[in-house]
Amino acid sequence: MTVADETTAQAEIGRPRRRKEDARLITGRTKWTDNLQLAGMLHIACVRSPFAHATITAIDVEEAKQAPNVVAVLTGQDVKDIQGSLPNAWPIVADQKAPPHPAIAVDRVAFAGEVVAVVIARTPRAARDAAELVDVDYDELPAVLDLKKAAADEVIAHPDLGTNISAHFELHSHEIGTGGNVEDAIRDAEVVFEREYRQQRLIPAFMEPRSVVVDPTGEQFVMWSSTQVPHILRLMLALTLGVPESKLRIIAPDVGGGFGGKLQVTPEEVITFLAARHTGRPVKWTETRSESLLAAHHGRDQWQRLTLAAKKDGTMLGLKVELLADMGAYLGLVTSGVPILGANMFNAIYKIPSYTFICDNVFTNKTWTDAYRGAGRPEATFAIERLVSDFAAHIGMDPMEVRKKNWIAHEEFPYATVSGLEYDSGNYEAATARAEEMFGYAALREEQRRRREAGEKVLLGIGISTFTEACGLAPSRALGEANYGAGGWEHASIRMLPTGKIEVVTGSSAHGQGHETAWSQLVADKLGVPFEDVEVLHGDTQIAPRGMDTYGSRSLVVGGSAVLKAAQKVIEKAKPLAAHLLEANVDDIEFDKGQFTVKGTDTGVGIGDLALATFAAHNLPDMMEPSLDAEATFDPINLSFPHGTHLALVEVDTETGKVALTKYVAVDDIGNAVNPLIAEGQVHGGLVQGISQALWEEAVYDDEGTLVTGSFVDYTLPTAADTISFETDRTVTPATTNEMGAKGVGEAGTIASTPAIVNAVVDAVRHLGIDDIRMPLTPERVWKAIQSAGQEQQAATPATQQPHFGDAPNQDTPETDAAVSGAEVGGPDSMSPDTTPGDGAER
Repeated sequence: MTVADETTAQAEIGRPRRRKEDARLITGRTKWTDNLQLAGMLHIACVRSPFAHATITAIDVEEAKQAPNVVAVLTGQDVKDIQGSLPNAWPIVADQKAPPHPAIAVDRVAFAGEVVAVVIARTPRAARDAAELVDVDYDELPAVLDLKKAAADEVIAHPDLGTNISAHFELHSHEIGTGGNVEDAIRDAEVVFEREYRQQRLIPAFMEPRSVVVDPTGEQFVMWSSTQVPHILRLMLALTLGVPESKLRIIAPDVGGGFGGKLQVTPEEVITFLAARHTGRPVKWTETRSESLLAAHHGRDQWQRLTLAAKKDGTMLGLKVELLADMGAYLGLVTSGVPILGANMFNAIYKIPSYTFICDNVFTNKTWTDAYRGAGRPEATFAIERLVSDFAAHIGMDPMEVRKKNWIAHEEFPYATVSGLEYDSGNYEAATARAEEMFGYAALREEQRRRREAGEKVLLGIGISTFTEACGLAPSRALGEANYGAGGWEHASIRMLPTGKIEVVTGSSAHGQGHETAWSQLVADKLGVPFEDVEVLHGDTQIAPRGMDTYGSRSLVVGGSAVLKAAQKVIEKAKPLAAHLLEANVDDIEFDKGQFTVKGTDTGVGIGDLALATFAAHNLPDMMEPSLDAEATFDPINLSFPHGTHLALVEVDTETGKVALTKYVAVDDIGNAVNPLIAEGQVHGGLVQGISQALWEEAVYDDEGTLVTGSFVDYTLPTAADTISFETDRTVTPATTNEMGAKGVGEAGTIASTPAIVNAVVDAVRHLGIDDIRMPLTPERVWKAIQSAGQEQQAATPATQQPHFGDAPNQDTPETDAAVSGAEVGGPDSMSPDTTPGDGAER
């Protein structure tokens, strides 16, 4: 069913309201952390290592201490006994290795950008000026920067560990009872198809830089932080620093984006706390943009080797996934678990009888990685969707037909996957049919063929991404089995005010998602009150003491469900009072659209009147407390599984390598949408982020471990002028695991769009002999791939050329294809050291 057919009996749910938060945000009445000004506040500047790996032999801070307006200078030696080690909440295996992670380095630095000293001064400028006066002596050590070389332990990032392998994780379908042995499938298959793909390193690049303020002057330490996770931050600071939770109040005011980049307990949060406690005065730290790009955690950075066992007719028989995942120098909050979040998703929407997933988490001397929009799911989706398109070309089938041949049919839901999940609902056929209709798939294939035959220099490419993802990070019991350090529940409470107004307190913490609007719509419908009468409170552990915060597309599915559960409790608490005032039996009381009525009559009382009556408490039933307030916790029984079909059309100029995106169709199934306008905005933002990975973004280090993309001059982000108008629609198969029938949406666009774009570019030039091009697909990389393929085709004999889309494979013998032609790609050795010069430094 499409959006046009979607109806709702309720006035608010399904209504595309503009966000009530926007008036404050767009008129400059925001409350960013950096806006805070407290009496007597001091400011911090961090001194950071210029070296990727070095021993600290001496630090001279005397000149800095004597500088104007400097109050104190702290080094790692000063705080080594009190700073603790920054937490990792997800040890994925029992023998996971991890070095101590100090907020301020004590005697060794492990990446360029690590904090080695902190200047505390009366003004930001004084702090920055004095930081230049701190004199640090280093003995530089060998650094390991290349992921494959790190996996081979050629140079050790942390010598005390003796290895760069932090954790080795395996999942085998034949061992967990969900499928066969993939090695048997590979041995017996008619076709064995192997590919290696590269996920480049990315930087979250949120709009608002990170900022922290700590006030130690009251009964509690009050920390304002631009964070996604105030509740988790409070707990982890208490554990790290030995401060009672009751003495910590964390406030996340307006937060200008996060994308996972603020799902962290940061060195600077610990440092600001220590500085405030040391001086006894409020202290603020706000990063510069270059600090953000350098030292805030990065994302992605994997090598992916996939082996597909299949029949010659395109039927998939087995999938083997081997990953190398770059942790960077340290393990952050969920660093180690990010690759594992993709372990259950490489099988995607396909019925694959056997499956193996093997992952090595590897340390390097680079900024540590952690969650970035999608966290493990984009990596998995990219690999499998690239593989399916490449495989289709190899066997001479249309890539859409291979997908249709292997996907889970809508009548097969709920479906137990080979990786151990259960998809509760979905209809891949409906989403794909709608996308093909909007896109004009058949006609564009014909135009693509015409241009090739005419020898035109600007070629068309069509990219497909038929994806699903797992949202919600739940249930708690399953997270416990995975050794995750927290639960998957969410908490909410509803306060019925005497005036009939309502306060909703939620443990989810918004940073651009529109919670205040969507939660108001949920409560307005559930309790039958005006949308304007609902206020949503969040982001303050004093006001909302319980919560698991916002990440992983969990807020609506988990947090919204908690809100509805609390609202239902309000109704149940109010029924006895309504019955008492209406002189009726409680079993005869009905509730609808804000009114309690006696069954079969027009006699009734409004929920707002009951709130006032409860406050007055003049005429309550015996033993009833004077409150209709309620709270609830919701722990999902399963993840939610949105899906969709995305189709991209690109033009590739073979003379310049320029890629132009000309059409993009996205049809997503996110279940029932509470606010379609907000959902549409989430999809659009996600699309741009995923497309940007495909075409523009990459964090690049030089051979010394210096980040050379340390500003927006070099780390290229798109503007509105770089994108096009997307064509979007939705199909609806409601989730069966929550009252709303909703699924996640915040990461869908990012997850789906990257492989759609790369598949489109490769599709445009595949007939030239190109099977892959490393992301980002800059004009230079595309041009080099075309030139290299042309030289190879001139040198190759027909017998050695690989088949491409439209070419029939050898039908006589089993085949193995491990070759990946094109510019700057891994070769058939797959996990051997990367020999590409500069790792993209030509940008």
